[in-house]
Amino acid sequence: MNFALILFVLLVITFVAWLIERFRLRPQRRRAAAAAVAEFDRTTAPQLRSAQGEAAVTQERSALREKYLTQPAWVEYTAGLFPVIFVVFFLRSFLFEPFKIPSGSMIPTLRIGDLILVNKYVYGVRLPVINQKVIELGEPQRGDVVVFRFPRDPSVDYIKRVVGLPGDTVSYLNKHLTINGTEVPVVPEGEFYDPDRLSYSAQYSETLGTIEHKILTELEKPSFIAPMDRFRFMENCRYSSGGVVCTVPPGHYFMMGDNRENSLDSRFWGFVPEQNLVGRAFFVWMNFGDLGRIGRFR
Repeated sequence: MNFALILFVLLVITFVAWLIERFRLRPQRRRAAAAAVAEFDRTTAPQLRSAQGEAAVTQERSALREKYLTQPAWVEYTAGLFPVIFVVFFLRSFLFEPFKIPSGSMIPTLRIGDLILVNKYVYGVRLPVINQKVIELGEPQRGDVVVFRFPRDPSVDYIKRVVGLPGDTVSYLNKHLTINGTEVPVVPEGEFYDPDRLSYSAQYSETLGTIEHKILTELEKPSFIAPMDRFRFMENCRYSSGGVVCTVPPGHYFMMGDNRENSLDSRFWGFVPEQNLVGRAFFVWMNFGDLGRIGRFR
């Protein structure tokens, strides 16, 4: 389901209804109310005033005016919703968009059930629905946690960490990550307990660019990787029994999950084009199973 498209259609429908209400229906109701009040004052008000007093006339006049000025239900639920839908559309399209983490591929940084916010403008302003960038503001940095549209199915959103930038040579052999000939060091950080799987995993601290974060991996195991299928620029990658070495093409990024043994990422399906980027994830705003998860992350 393309929620952005649905929201855009709702925005257009409610905006058209708002225009009709603002410049046609509301003036018509006001004219009808004025005519009805004038007729009331000419015919009914004198008799009502003499029988029940001025207060009754004022009350009846107000009720009559309210009757004619009240919006029909269809107007209330279309034009009346336009300001709300416009604010939601603007915030979601250009500033921040919420996502829910559905899998454990980013453990321990992100857990299943985390509700996160994504900065939509940090990598440039894009037109909603078509995702076309119109204003350049920045580019992904190595180590950023990024939401993007899955290259094989753009209707599906993925979240991974940026490991390789355009032009980088990324090597992942025998569970060791090397970028442009320099191995990325990892420091043991004890064990991580996964309550969903009821198991412990070896945890390490890794630094990509200026961002230090934790990963889960098992360094002693072999790192055989089989690509899912042929993908664009697959000729930039060399697969072997020990893993894979790829050179990132221009305008593309190499993504990996922090849960290295349980992440289907660029090692298996290739590179992420720049136009598929949605934004940088930066904040857990809710996890109903663990309120202590709320806060910023890197």
